[in-house]
Amino acid sequence: MTITLDMLGWDEAFDEAFRALGRESWYPARIIRETKINYTVLAEGHGDHEAVLSGKVWHDAATDADLPTVGDWVAVDPGTGEDLPVIRALLPRRTRFSRKAPGKSAAEQVIGANVDLVVVVTDAGADFNPRRMERYMTLIRRSGATPLVLVNKADATPPEELEAALAALRRLAPDVGVHAVSALNHSDYPDQLRNIPKGRTVTVVGSSGVGKSTLVNSLLGGAWLDTGDVNEVTGKGRHTTVARELVVLLRGGLLIDNPGMREVQMWTDPDTLRAEFADLAALAAQCRFADCSHGSDRGCAVREAVESGAVSRERYEHFLRLDEEVAELAKRAEKRQMTLERVTKRHKKHTLRNRQDKIDHLRDMHPNRKL
Repeated sequence: MTITLDMLGWDEAFDEAFRALGRESWYPARIIRETKINYTVLAEGHGDHEAVLSGKVWHDAATDADLPTVGDWVAVDPGTGEDLPVIRALLPRRTRFSRKAPGKSAAEQVIGANVDLVVVVTDAGADFNPRRMERYMTLIRRSGATPLVLVNKADATPPEELEAALAALRRLAPDVGVHAVSALNHSDYPDQLRNIPKGRTVTVVGSSGVGKSTLVNSLLGGAWLDTGDVNEVTGKGRHTTVARELVVLLRGGLLIDNPGMREVQMWTDPDTLRAEFADLAALAAQCRFADCSHGSDRGCAVREAVESGAVSRERYEHFLRLDEEVAELAKRAEKRQMTLERVTKRHKKHTLRNRQDKIDHLRDMHPNRKL
């Protein structure tokens, strides 16, 4: 298959950004894989090959999230001789699907760059968790991508259990497509997956064992990923995807597969959170006090709605937890920024002091020399 820029998702915005670099010897490429030491890129006329990151791109990145990742468009310098091609610039991202990195840090982890459609895979059994789906929806909306929810293993789920799960998810996100599918039988896929347009990038996320690898295999048209055996105790497959990778689909479009996610921690802001919980935000505007915490405050319209049954207590409690996570994340990010500023300031003072010491030393050695 001959790879073209259009097949990889190239558009006028990327073309304009690349031309602005003014380097005719460089060529645009899309990152399809990354390791701890280098990247694999795919480019028109160059195929897929390894490339290393230039020091400038590394130092220009304020955080790890600003470094190139799978799905990014980059400008590559072919170099000369036997040296590997060098990534000289990262082109502006159209979308950026992120979560908070696992653990206690305040760092952002980019799951995929320039993604158009995020497919969230779950099932109606042990993995079903509306609260986790709310987190996914919040993260996807903030990224700029379109969400799609698949409830997998429809062929092996009791009809009543399946319908209850579908109804709950549709109430949760009325504007999002929610579909029951059987990845194992390649059946009931929505048009968004059956006919992925050329250049459109899709990424698949979800917990380990819900059938993500089986879904990816069916989209690719072959056993691209080992699906592993099924655990007899949990009934789940042993998910074998261990690294992100972008693949060009034979029938059009591109797909980024992701390892199963054990945790979906928030990387968002208060405005995006309010948009995802618009019903609770509207009630909050009716609270007696503007700074109502929606806990024990008097005149809280949100709590009154919960007590009357208009809002489920589970959704209310989840909103409070997410709100706390966002606030805590902002606090950690602010603390991290303050630490970075102190370190930078200390480094500058140290550099200036060393420079002055050298000047003083030269003056002592050569008193008549003009410095």
